[in-house]
Amino acid sequence: MNIDFYKMSGSGNDFILIDNRDKKLNRYDLSQLAISLCRPKYSVGADGLIIIEESKEFDFKWRFYNADGTEAEMCGNGARCAARLAYTLGICKNKLSFETKAGIIRAEVEGGLVKVEMPNPREIQLNKTLKIGNKEIILHYINTGVPHAIIFPENDLEDIDVKRIGREIRFHPHFHPAGTNVDFVKRIEENSIKIRTYERGVEDETLSCGTGAVAASLICHCLDMVGPPVRVYTKGGENLEVSFGKRGGDFEDVFLKGEARLIYQGKLFEEALK
Repeated sequence: MNIDFYKMSGSGNDFILIDNRDKKLNRYDLSQLAISLCRPKYSVGADGLIIIEESKEFDFKWRFYNADGTEAEMCGNGARCAARLAYTLGICKNKLSFETKAGIIRAEVEGGLVKVEMPNPREIQLNKTLKIGNKEIILHYINTGVPHAIIFPENDLEDIDVKRIGREIRFHPHFHPAGTNVDFVKRIEENSIKIRTYERGVEDETLSCGTGAVAASLICHCLDMVGPPVRVYTKGGENLEVSFGKRGGDFEDVFLKGEARLIYQGKLFEEALK
């Protein structure tokens, strides 16, 4: 196999990135490749796999796979990592644009900080009641490239069983068949929130989620809790910044900014796929 890869971290979300502009991965089932490579302890281990490919119109095209092999339309932290790697490899200048299944994403690299334009949100639904077991909970829904259910728990975030409750909501029939990410959110001070996220595809809590940070910020704004820019404190301890504008009742110019770390470069061997 002997394929170069890069390991990167976006605020605690870790990814395997491979430059596939020479089409060296075309003989592999990319979904199965993601499952194999993302396994912790047995292979490289990561929250997702990012494939960079040639684009006829833009700086590059990406394909993003969750750790379970599902292909996702968008990943905010992954997009920031892809932008920084592309700039580092000389694929593009520090201001760039690339293709995703969620549309064209613009980005700007400023050293280790990367700002990416997120898809305009859609399907915003506030104050929905969902029955979980014998309890009814109030949640809010928004699609920021991928679906997110937002919950404002009464308890402290550290006391929430994110994996159990998140899984119940993620697989709830109401969200069938696509499922949803689940974000538990607290407003902690003016224009600042704290978040914990259960990620669909990873099927566990992650240290950070870019689309979740955006989703939570926009829902909080809809509920008159914050204004832009919003500082988002993640489980991993790093902060993200979400900025946006509004035209009438619609959001526009939604940006996510934060650190994207280039951790190491290595080579994959066939045994990584066992």
